[in-house]
Amino acid sequence: MSSLPVLVLNSGSSSIKFSIYEAADGQRRKLHEGAVDGIGTDQGKFWIKDAAGNKLVDQTPALPDLAAAFKLVADALHSSDFSTPAAIGHRMVSGGPTVQENQLITPALIDEMERYTAFAPLHTPIAIYIMREALRLFPGVPNFVVLDTYFHRTMPEVVTHMPIPEQYSSMGVRRYGAHGISYESIIMQLEPNVPEKLIVAHLGNGASISAIRNGRCLDTSMGLTPTGGIISGTRTGDIDPGVLLFILRKIAETTNKSTEAADQLETVVSKKSGLLGVSHLSNDMRDLREAIKAGNAKARLAVDKFTWTIAKWIGSYFAELNGLDMLVFTGGIGENDIDSRAEICAALSALGIVIDPARNNVRGEALISAEDSPVTVRVIPPAEDLIIVNHVVRLLSE
Repeated sequence: MSSLPVLVLNSGSSSIKFSIYEAADGQRRKLHEGAVDGIGTDQGKFWIKDAAGNKLVDQTPALPDLAAAFKLVADALHSSDFSTPAAIGHRMVSGGPTVQENQLITPALIDEMERYTAFAPLHTPIAIYIMREALRLFPGVPNFVVLDTYFHRTMPEVVTHMPIPEQYSSMGVRRYGAHGISYESIIMQLEPNVPEKLIVAHLGNGASISAIRNGRCLDTSMGLTPTGGIISGTRTGDIDPGVLLFILRKIAETTNKSTEAADQLETVVSKKSGLLGVSHLSNDMRDLREAIKAGNAKARLAVDKFTWTIAKWIGSYFAELNGLDMLVFTGGIGENDIDSRAEICAALSALGIVIDPARNNVRGEALISAEDSPVTVRVIPPAEDLIIVNHVVRLLSE
């Protein structure tokens, strides 16, 4: 096979990220990457870089909606400046209970995944739209879905089964997890020396933690949706269900429409809580760290809540794994926020997690544990696009 350009599409709530890889003959070489940011605003950004980091496209278009944003991407990729994709891989947070394997996308498959939009309400509608448009705008090109939930499919039933009546369990309500493509990329980067007992903390605007034994997921913090687990940028994480009932009853005082009330509750728990809700300032860790320097007590509380919660989850996974060989930080905060790593690890010294302050004073990939630390602590950036390419190539050959 002389050439196999693979396009990777990774959509967010206000952005579309993409990359093109050459994947023929065992190669995995990035050719281009780009993004459309600021969807729904008149201050959008659209850029494409080559493998050397040179900007080939740098625009600031109005992006009134998702359709306008994806048209920019498709039009650019149809030009002679870029390799025509031979296959397309789509990141999908959750396909619901009936779609748990990475596979070829068909219109029927898209319809099936759309049935479970409630399992990832901030992500699924956008991913579904882009899949349909990709099938239309790239006719004849095979498209594949690569699921975040795929990595977590090895979790035992005692982990996935929720303590709820069977009528809801039978609807597919269970723990699915998220960020699985990121976790899978960490395992790939650790091979062939994957530790037996591993905890990975994916910390970003969305944050989760997974307990991994011999490269297979044992447990993960996010549940039915990405809202569960640890506190994130705008999400509550796990919370007393009574709090949700209290908020819902307050919302019901102003509306008698159940769907509208549910939507308002979704906005509270997914878009207005977390670091933003506690700090009353920002969901961006960089802003919060600056505010802490200026003496902002609410910013300090938000960050303390974040690091405290993470330390508790790591401690529980230490018990679940019956020990720990390695802790890995990844994601935007995990890679770049030196203070968060230090604060989390300081709370875990009783478990044999000791970092070297000098080694920790870096951003990006690093070994940050002290020489005498019983537990190895590393920072490893994720390689999600590469994992998607690998799955696409595998599925093409099946």
